[in-house]
Amino acid sequence: MTHVSPADRLLSAALVHVPFEGWSDTTLAAAAADAQIPLAEARALFPRGAVDLALAYHRAGDRAMVLRLGREKLADLRFRDKVASAVRFRLEAADKEAVRRGATLFALPIHAADGARALWGTADQIWIALGDTSQDVNWYTKRATLSGVYGATVLFWLGDDSPGHQATWDFLDRRIDGVMAFEKVKAAVNKNPLLKPLLALPNWALSQVRAPARMPRADLPGSWTRPQ
Repeated sequence: MTHVSPADRLLSAALVHVPFEGWSDTTLAAAAADAQIPLAEARALFPRGAVDLALAYHRAGDRAMVLRLGREKLADLRFRDKVASAVRFRLEAADKEAVRRGATLFALPIHAADGARALWGTADQIWIALGDTSQDVNWYTKRATLSGVYGATVLFWLGDDSPGHQATWDFLDRRIDGVMAFEKVKAAVNKNPLLKPLLALPNWALSQVRAPARMPRADLPGSWTRPQ
């Protein structure tokens, strides 16, 4: 029998209440009662209550997307289509009402930074799953651009009632095409012999930017990983 952690049991139980109570302390308390987990333990697992519960749901969706990317046969697709597939898989792993309630929560100024980090985390998971190995400024620009594409697509998807969400997938394709067109223009500018001298200093400065280290430093006594 597969072991289900108390955190996963709470999250599963919470999804029944989210459409009515949102991501709230009321939902956490109701989920604890349904899962037969002491409320004190539930609060220890999700110290900030509703926001930590919503973030756990978001990370669960990211994991489901990564697993599906590993199962699907995408090798023959163009890279832009692999990105589009990843975003689509991420949305198909989510419950629309749970995401809608989450968007309301993360729109609050006190939780806006958490929401931004969640979007960035999704973009990061997509790039890692698709084999990104960039270690320079491109590490940041790829994730920033995809965060914008994903965030805009989520908002469109929340209001989309077209059959099979086809309008959302069309919207996603347009956003990715727009990014690809911009990248082509940027490459052309960098190759232009008249503009190249003007870009020498900015390009040198950007070349000094490095992606953050993913491994903990060996000279520090320990590290902490956020529980999933």
